[in-house]
Amino acid sequence: MLHRRSMLALLASGIVLALSACASAPACSVTRDTSPHWVGTWGAAETVPAPDDPGYKNQTLRLIARATLGGDRVRVRISNTFGTRPLTIGAASIALQSEGATLNADSVRMLTFGGQASVVIPPAAVILSDAVELTVPSRRNLAVSLHLPGETGPATVHPLALQTSFVSGEGNFVANATAEPFKQTLRAWPFLSGIEVQASERARTIVTLGDSITDGYGATVDANHRWPDYLIARLHAANADVAIVNQGISGNRILHDAMGPRPVFGPNALSRFDRNVLAVSGATHVIVLIGINDIGMGNPERSPGEVVSAERIIVGLRQLATRAHAQGLKILFGTLTPFKGAGYYTEQGEAKRQAVNAWIRSATEIDGFIDFDAATRDPANPLQFLPAYDSGDHLHPSDAGYEAMAKSIDLKLLQ
Repeated sequence: MLHRRSMLALLASGIVLALSACASAPACSVTRDTSPHWVGTWGAAETVPAPDDPGYKNQTLRLIARATLGGDRVRVRISNTFGTRPLTIGAASIALQSEGATLNADSVRMLTFGGQASVVIPPAAVILSDAVELTVPSRRNLAVSLHLPGETGPATVHPLALQTSFVSGEGNFVANATAEPFKQTLRAWPFLSGIEVQASERARTIVTLGDSITDGYGATVDANHRWPDYLIARLHAANADVAIVNQGISGNRILHDAMGPRPVFGPNALSRFDRNVLAVSGATHVIVLIGINDIGMGNPERSPGEVVSAERIIVGLRQLATRAHAQGLKILFGTLTPFKGAGYYTEQGEAKRQAVNAWIRSATEIDGFIDFDAATRDPANPLQFLPAYDSGDHLHPSDAGYEAMAKSIDLKLLQ
């Protein structure tokens, strides 16, 4: 048996020889890993079901979702996060969408879960399917079909899909490539919370966390005109090997959960940050645009018990930055866009918006900021949107406004 010193000497000499060989070989790298890895290519933040949601029973959902980055293998996340009973997935598939509920028949792949065709998901749980071989092009619509054989009860859901999906009559149609069984449409994403692709080692994901302005409220349905959609087009035009997972929830706030009759506004951003940001595979950056609902909903006339100061909002934003950095993510904040004329606008709220934006523009504990306020405001009336950028409610941008937001982002911040 070799003496320990002799073994260490041999090991050291081997390392020296390896480094010497690399010195004479331009392409040589001792530590480089080019093996594929998983990145989130699409996502939808889960929220609490609507009170009147009946759920589904012996039906097949065909949920349409757009992959922002392609790959050769794919897997999906299914969520029962807000379910109160076990959720049974009787069968599932993924395919390339052809048109409407019609699939590219050659692309249909049956999904399994630990090698099994069906799975039961406990309440509050999320499951990840096994990977399947499927060539997924970047920025191409996928169709995830889920057969729900039992009564699901109210569905964990992303309510503002801005994407038309489909529901069948009774039966299992996950392997059916035609549209015929799917008579009903919906613009929500029940249960489906993520899609991942296996991509090259350099591929990565940017997560966008926010409220309805990130969710895309007011944008054209089925057109992919949210600001993260415009941003991914810019990034791909610049040859960036990157995906975007949009984790906006309409009505969402930093410091308070949804109130009153609108539970779909979701849990507060601090409570969902781990699930919707830190758990996203391949994430390297997060862009945060949130706080206007904390200001607007938390006013004395609407909800006196939920009034928050600008200082409290800033503390919440600082907490997000700390938690992102603790996991090695870079974090950027967007300034809050104008809202004069919106239903919950007040002068006191405007003062809070200005204070939060002033902090964002000067904060040293973040990795940069995006001046969405400057990109969308009317120079002649800077407390409100430029008319061409206003969807009409003076709170949400139009398609042109969302495009202007994406164009205002310095891509160097995302390197």
